[in-house]
Amino acid sequence: MKTKSKKTTLWLCVTAIFMGMNVALCTFSIPVPGGHLYLNDVLIATAALLFDPLAAFLIGGVGAFLGDFFFYPAPMFVSLVTHGLQAVVISLFYRHVLKNHRVLSSAIAVTLGGIIMVVGYTLGKIYVYSTFEYAMMKLPYEIAQAVLGIVGSMVLCWALGGIKRVEKIQKKL
Repeated sequence: MKTKSKKTTLWLCVTAIFMGMNVALCTFSIPVPGGHLYLNDVLIATAALLFDPLAAFLIGGVGAFLGDFFFYPAPMFVSLVTHGLQAVVISLFYRHVLKNHRVLSSAIAVTLGGIIMVVGYTLGKIYVYSTFEYAMMKLPYEIAQAVLGIVGSMVLCWALGGIKRVEKIQKKL
C-alpha cells in the first residue's frame, strides 16, 4: 500500500509541476511578423509522450485553460478542448499503436496532435472572433506553432533522452 501511495503522490506532484510550467509558458512567445508562436505546445506534446492520458489532459488542457484564464481569457475554452484532446490523442496513440517502433509511434502521435491543435484553434477562432477571414489569416501561425511543438517534443523526448529518464524513474518506484 505504501508503494501505491508513493506513486500517487509523485504522479500528482509531477502533473502539477508540468501544469504550472504550461501556465507559465502561456505567457512566453516568439514574436514573428503578424503574430506570435507560443512555447507551451512543446511542453504539451512532451508531457503527452511522457505521461498517461489523464495527466496529459490535465497538463495540456487544464494547464492551457488556466494560462488563458489568467493572461488572455477569450479562447480559454478553445484551449481546454483543443489542447486537452491533443494531449490525450498523443498519449493514447504513443502507448497503444506501433509499440515496437516507439520513435515512429511518437512521431506519428505528435503529428496527429499538431493537426488537432491547428484544426481546433482554427475552428475556435472562427467561433470566438466570428470571422472566417481572421482564422484563415492566422492559419500559417497555427501551423508553425504545431511544427514547433512537434520538433521540440521529439528533441526533448528522444535526442535529449527525456523518455528514457522518465522510464528510469518509474522503474525505481
